Amino acid sequence: MSPVQTVTYRWPTAVVTDTPELLRWTGFGGALLLTAGAWAVSARTGGAVALGVAIAGAGLVVLTWALLGRTRPDPGWLRRTLAWWCAPLLVAPPLFSADVFSYLAQGEVAAKGLDPNVVSPAAGASAEAVARVGVYWRETPSPYGPLFTTVERAITEVTGGDPVLGVVLYRLVAALGLLLVVWAVPRLAAMTGVQERTALWLGVMNPLVLWHLIGGVHNDALMLGLMLSGTVVALQALPELKWWQYTAGVVLIGLGAQVKLPALVAFAVVGTALARRLGGGWIRFVTAGFAMVVAAGVVSVVTSLAGGSGFGWVQALGTPSKVNSWMAPTNWPGYLAGAVSGPQAGQAMISSARIAGLVLILCGVAVLLGRQLRGRISEVTSLGMMMSVIVVLGPVIQPWYLLWAVLPLAACLPVGPWRTRVAVLAGVFALLVPPLAGNFAGRVPELVGAYVVGIALVGGAYLVLRRARVSVAQA
Repeated sequence: MSPVQTVTYRWPTAVVTDTPELLRWTGFGGALLLTAGAWAVSARTGGAVALGVAIAGAGLVVLTWALLGRTRPDPGWLRRTLAWWCAPLLVAPPLFSADVFSYLAQGEVAAKGLDPNVVSPAAGASAEAVARVGVYWRETPSPYGPLFTTVERAITEVTGGDPVLGVVLYRLVAALGLLLVVWAVPRLAAMTGVQERTALWLGVMNPLVLWHLIGGVHNDALMLGLMLSGTVVALQALPELKWWQYTAGVVLIGLGAQVKLPALVAFAVVGTALARRLGGGWIRFVTAGFAMVVAAGVVSVVTSLAGGSGFGWVQALGTPSKVNSWMAPTNWPGYLAGAVSGPQAGQAMISSARIAGLVLILCGVAVLLGRQLRGRISEVTSLGMMMSVIVVLGPVIQPWYLLWAVLPLAACLPVGPWRTRVAVLAGVFALLVPPLAGNFAGRVPELVGAYVVGIALVGGAYLVLRRARVSVAQA
């Protein structure tokens, strides 16, 4: 028997007729496993096996997402697949993070007429709500903007403080944000000439989106949805200078910044785009920049007053950096110094490195805006690269922060090495944190056993997919 005949016998083409369909349902099965395992873990049944099932589900989604990147399905098919993969996560317990319980506690504080940007959950929420909040954030006021404070208070008033209904409503808000992202990313891609299907695959179908915007219920979903959709609306208004449309886009970006401050970066992008549309030059650049500052201030004041949350959020902007993030490169010199010279030297080094990081961020943003103003990079590329600089050099990195950069980069990076690097980074970070809501310290033996179970299950699934003639090289 010839080698060709041998391969045909071992890998029969009749096993699979539609590779994308097989991957769709394999990913859906992974999302089901993740959800089922997470519920078993939250009910404290199954131990390492239940957590291993959840990890295996996460790994299976990442695997099928990676394989799907080598296929050529149409954009509509990708959107429907995203809906299928999200469906199980809509009914999952909070995954990968306990931040939604901080939202619930902050909502209680706001519903009592107190300012959650000033009053911490421990000082203003019920004991039951505080007990669900992560230990790092119980004594810490809210770092979020007035729009999200209004959302928190409204959800508490609607649910009467019921945590289950509260999580459901926060997840609906996150789903709304994701819908805005799904609407915006293909339109941003069209501006840069990137294929819609590749932008959807790397952007909205990214496992980080599934894990942290839907599963983790992070308010980054609302921030990103408003920021990206506002950027689309503003940039689409520039060719014919439709001022009302441009203003609407600016307002949407401003509302995104009133959820979380990083959305302000989009003001710089659309302001520079306006200056370039009006003829370019530093005078127009400065004038447009001043107009963006005024617009941001107006949206902030109106949102703060309309929502009744006040301006306490201004003094809470530095709250996230109070916890030393081990993922942030700016903190690594401090950890090294602390290991060598003690905690005080380590903290001093962290503070110095953060200042250096801020200086580098400002320099990087200035360089990128200059390149955008001269037409050397597109507006979408400018947004993605500035967000990348902010994430990498910022004082805090969480896995979901990568989405600030990945989503605009997905809409501007052509197929090639850089797109592959971004995809690999997203896949690694998607598996970096176990699917537990909250701190997993003290559970190392359980985690080791769970990862062994999870890797074994994913390895078996990969072999099955290979049997079905699905591989990175063949898909």
